[in-house]
Amino acid sequence: MGRMIDQIRASKLPSNMMQFAARGALQVPGAENIEILVYLARNNKVFGETARLTLAGWDEKASLAVASDPQSPAEVLSYLIAPDNVRPKLLPALLENPAVPEALLAKLAGSALRETLEIILKSPRVRSLPGVLRALRPNPYLKKEEAAEVQQLLSATARPNASATLGAASQAQAPAAASAGSVTTEASSDSESTGMPEAADTVGVDDETVFSYLQEHADDIAAEGEKPFQAIGGIFDHSSDEHTSEPNPAVAAEPETPAAPAVVKPRVPVKAPTIAPQRMNTLQKINTLDVKGRIQLALKGNKEERSILIRDGTKVVALAVLEAPKLADGEVEKFASQKNVLEAVLRQIPLKRRFMKNYIVVRNLVANPRTPIDLSLGLMKNLLVQDLKNISSNKEVSETIRKLALKMYKQKLEATNKK
Repeated sequence: MGRMIDQIRASKLPSNMMQFAARGALQVPGAENIEILVYLARNNKVFGETARLTLAGWDEKASLAVASDPQSPAEVLSYLIAPDNVRPKLLPALLENPAVPEALLAKLAGSALRETLEIILKSPRVRSLPGVLRALRPNPYLKKEEAAEVQQLLSATARPNASATLGAASQAQAPAAASAGSVTTEASSDSESTGMPEAADTVGVDDETVFSYLQEHADDIAAEGEKPFQAIGGIFDHSSDEHTSEPNPAVAAEPETPAAPAVVKPRVPVKAPTIAPQRMNTLQKINTLDVKGRIQLALKGNKEERSILIRDGTKVVALAVLEAPKLADGEVEKFASQKNVLEAVLRQIPLKRRFMKNYIVVRNLVANPRTPIDLSLGLMKNLLVQDLKNISSNKEVSETIRKLALKMYKQKLEATNKK
């Protein structure tokens, strides 16, 4: 007879047995019980919630054995290390378990709360992993002295490969600088032709900001290759219709017969290059750039360019917008409410102290149906009574968010009335 988990995956157990399974009451080894509970928590709509509650209170000794075992199933380890599920008592074992991928540790490090953060900082394995250390740096709960320590650890891990890294960086810097120059020139010419003052956004921004970002995200950029710009949700370029509808002066000047267009057409491609650069709109310009060029524009460009690039389907480009020195609070408020951005953008916003000081940003994130539930749940405690009431009746957000908003609204209202 096969393992019980195999029968559950094949949906061969009756309902009453599934209830026993969700409560951890099956007569199977402890490790298999945990594997069953994780499977139900992730995949079963009927018994998933019961399984999650059972896992949260599962015997610590048995859970610790699974958390520290490199042979434990990957699905179980990824569940236990997830920010929503991690238990502080199990975390040291999970951090040192070589079977837990570095990417999962980095995800936890970036969103860790204070208690979890203290445990992570003590981990010998974490202190030797540059990727996790980089994920720790923007964590808003990191103290100043801890941030300095993380930077020292990063410098120490970088030294053995410093020569190779600098060599690669030098090669990358030349085309990057050239591309940056072309981007700045294009942005300036656009501003001159439209009379917009946005050209000031590209002035005074140190190229080192761009170079540092390119260097820090070199692996992500290499993985994206030559991926072209593709906006989440698509973009309608109304301005391009205006441009194509205007007649070519050279064509209009010729008093030809009705057959003339056939003669003129071959000449249009020849004359286009002298006109197009002056008439190129923002979207057309972005479409000509590769990943590195779009990153530079995200960091050095103007408000209009940022509003388009925040919707870039390439994560490393979209996240670069949030690092732009000239990014205004009003822009972030808008980003927080957008449904046509990557989830990674919405997760990154709360990791910056500056953004979280803006109440509108917090409110917009909670009210945005695109925001991950775990993020919304954590931010909801900061909302005012009226906003909690509004969210409780917002049909676009999940039922879980609406129910909790209603509960918190009633609690706050009751507390206010007692005063």
